[in-house]
Amino acid sequence: MGEPTESRSTAGESMSDYGPVPPAGSSTAGKSTVSKSTVSKSTVSKSTVSKSTVSKSTVSKSTEGEQAGISALSGAPGESGSALMNTYFPPRITFVEGEGTYLLDSEGKRYIDFFSGIAVTSLGHSHPVVTEAISCQASKLMHVSNIFGNGLRDDLAAEINKLVCAGRSGSAGQVFLCNSGAEANECAIKLSRKWGNPARFRIISTQGSFHGRTLATWAATGKSAGSLSFAPLPGGFDFIPYNDIPALEHALASPDVAAFLVEPIQGENGIVVPDDGYLHAAREICDRYGVLLIADEVQTGIAKTGEWFAFQHDGILPDIVTVAKALGNGMPVGACWASREVASSFVPGDHGSTFGGQPLACAAALATLDVMQDIDAPARAIAIGRAVNAMLEDADGVSSVRGRGALLGIVLERDCAKQVAETALDWGLVVNSPRGDVLRIAPPLTINELDLQQGLEILAGTISRVAGHEA
Repeated sequence: MGEPTESRSTAGESMSDYGPVPPAGSSTAGKSTVSKSTVSKSTVSKSTVSKSTVSKSTVSKSTEGEQAGISALSGAPGESGSALMNTYFPPRITFVEGEGTYLLDSEGKRYIDFFSGIAVTSLGHSHPVVTEAISCQASKLMHVSNIFGNGLRDDLAAEINKLVCAGRSGSAGQVFLCNSGAEANECAIKLSRKWGNPARFRIISTQGSFHGRTLATWAATGKSAGSLSFAPLPGGFDFIPYNDIPALEHALASPDVAAFLVEPIQGENGIVVPDDGYLHAAREICDRYGVLLIADEVQTGIAKTGEWFAFQHDGILPDIVTVAKALGNGMPVGACWASREVASSFVPGDHGSTFGGQPLACAAALATLDVMQDIDAPARAIAIGRAVNAMLEDADGVSSVRGRGALLGIVLERDCAKQVAETALDWGLVVNSPRGDVLRIAPPLTINELDLQQGLEILAGTISRVAGHEA
């Protein structure tokens, strides 16, 4: 097989045109628009499945998670002389500019970005509408204390409430604005304990989960189970197997349980999708035992899965929803939504954030949500997912493609995802390996057909070279 086709555009060209992705069912979804010699299996199934079948043994091959995946894009650990704390591996490359689907490094090389900063820049880099909103707001008012109003905070909360409650007349909630997913989950944990106080305090989450790196969210993270690095962790957190309804029923029957905290799709565990009906069953069990259902939508939220939030695929409404990442398209902003009944547990002074809901972040988030709705972002995510499945599900070295919409895990036939990610980076494509046998991709929802096709050809060729039958 030939070498994968490197990203060919030059630094002086327009980096993206924000053109349309292939429409659902389009005959171009699996058809090469670049060089056909770069893919070992250019003719694949035309399947339009946006959710792939997942084995229930999805936790067994987990690596050290997000940090291990990011290490595939980084150099070896060691002394670098940096003034930064040693919390990330030294980077192999340094990005200095981005536009649309493309990134530019300090050496002038361009990359197609299928990683989106861990599923953050869903509108691509430097989207003109978001950039203009940030610039305009920065020239007027960047920050003011939450003791005062700022003219944008309530608008953003209303937009988030509208999207969470989409299609549910009479449903309404309230929103706490913060700066990150971990903070949103901290708020959810604290709120659920205040709601259940004093009898209900335990939080049930799942093995293989990831909810953040603060002490409380790390204690709630299934991937941290058994870790003594930060002992003693806060108590009151227990874990059950993911996608196991009998285990959930048994755990929630205990009268001291306040909430079940769950990712609709486990991101850091390798894009693990539960069986159809899992969240619907969780909603019913939570209702039966008077337990709150918390949906951690930090990675899955804001259209990436083909709905505004992944829980909407199951036709339910959780009691609490957390979101961040794509909410500001790169501007740090997070949110914790709760039903009015649950949110009323908080009173002034119970929770807060200096920067949460500040005007600059709100302006970026409002612009992001406006563009997302204008372009029908959920439909774009579905079209991207179909194109990826058509190109990769039968490709050499690929065992399966799983996920929903544009948040996808490429399961390899061998444990070599890190090597594939490193090789793809050499060839001008940014992907991630959250565990040894899985590549994670989350392309911008604004990606055009040519860039999507070229990136998939690089990825298919790289997988074949590293993980294929002739590797």
